Amino acid sequence: MPVREGSLEAPTRHPLDWKNPDFYDIDALTGELERVFDICHGCRRCFNLCNAFPTLFDAIDESPSMELDGVDRRVYWQVVDHCYLCDMCYMTKCPYVPPHEWNVDFPHLMLRAKAVRHREGNTRARDRLLSSTDLVGTLAGIPVVSAVINQVNQSRVGRRVVEELFEVHPDAHLPEYHSRTLRRRMESGRNENAAAGPQAGPTRGRVALFTTCYGNYNEPQLGEDLIAIFEHNEIPVRLVGSERCCGMPKLELGDLEAVARAKEYNIPRLAALVDQGWDIVAPVPSCVLMFKQELPLMFPDDADVAKVRDAIYDPFEYLAIRHRHEQLKTDFKNSLGSISYHVACHLRVQNIGMKTRDVLQLVPDTRVDAIERCSGHDGTYAVKKEFHEASMKICQPVIKRVQKAAADHYCSDCPMAGHQIANGLNGDRQPEHPLRLLRMAYGL
Repeated sequence: MPVREGSLEAPTRHPLDWKNPDFYDIDALTGELERVFDICHGCRRCFNLCNAFPTLFDAIDESPSMELDGVDRRVYWQVVDHCYLCDMCYMTKCPYVPPHEWNVDFPHLMLRAKAVRHREGNTRARDRLLSSTDLVGTLAGIPVVSAVINQVNQSRVGRRVVEELFEVHPDAHLPEYHSRTLRRRMESGRNENAAAGPQAGPTRGRVALFTTCYGNYNEPQLGEDLIAIFEHNEIPVRLVGSERCCGMPKLELGDLEAVARAKEYNIPRLAALVDQGWDIVAPVPSCVLMFKQELPLMFPDDADVAKVRDAIYDPFEYLAIRHRHEQLKTDFKNSLGSISYHVACHLRVQNIGMKTRDVLQLVPDTRVDAIERCSGHDGTYAVKKEFHEASMKICQPVIKRVQKAAADHYCSDCPMAGHQIANGLNGDRQPEHPLRLLRMAYGL
């Protein structure tokens, strides 16, 4: 039977075999890198997605043989460094993903390489710190500390110090820290015994909010806006009683044991809420994706992981389901005009469609232009000194679309992507999160 050129079947994902000792065998890893890189070299459909592929293809083209066998293997690790697991190559470009017989899963191969490097003790201290969102957020949440951090981040001299100490690019956007976190603003016990609103499809009409590290420490307004919108629609909202980072920053680092520790803390608490009749919602796409895809692939036989996977929603996915079943209020007070809407990669990977666009377009006299290109931010990629310029280059098509549209608003479901776009606009205009826009439309 001849080898097929590509696949017309829907991509499927194999569980991540991260507990198998062979997963960490460096010779086996190198062999798989060579196999997949050679396939990528012969295809090159992903050349314009991120900097991982140009790094690989340029090295091949500049080698004596102009084939992979002429490339120094040290370049392989440069390719790994430039992959920030956005999954766009897997979801939108590669014709050889499973069930194709070549079985190419480029992001999970890069994840395996990151895990091997981490297990060998080759993770930089800077990267360990940047991915420790619970620790950094807790320290930065102390009022005096948060004020000092914010002041340092906003001064040119302070940024030079941060650059020297942590190798963070001086022009990268660094988030503000709030001592009045979302959890401090919203009493943790609110609505714990609230009766559910009307059921709509799979949604049960009451929501437990997984605040996320970013939503708790950096932009508590996200949670406040979400709660206002949901409660306006008669959906009681409580906070998850206690939570830790979803694990995505550690996943991107290859620290799978840290991911497992976060899972062991979060999943029992979330599963218990599901059993009590609560749906789970989180305002950051990467965190929703962690529970929907990455943890189920790491723990395919864990019933509680599957239970949470089936009960967690993106906010606009949840609202769109409610609307489809005539349980979403459309008593909008204000039109929004024109919106440039960046579709976050980790939202696209969820395969739920453009629910944010669809809900915003319910607002009268509102037009949404969706931009399906990566912002190049990732959780930490864009702030690192050695990768910031590459990240801004990746973001340029998005920035140009926003500039050309000159819309009344621009936004992204990923708040960090929104700030990445603002960075490219030189701070002339600030992003407004879709939840903030919808709240404005309701006049809340």
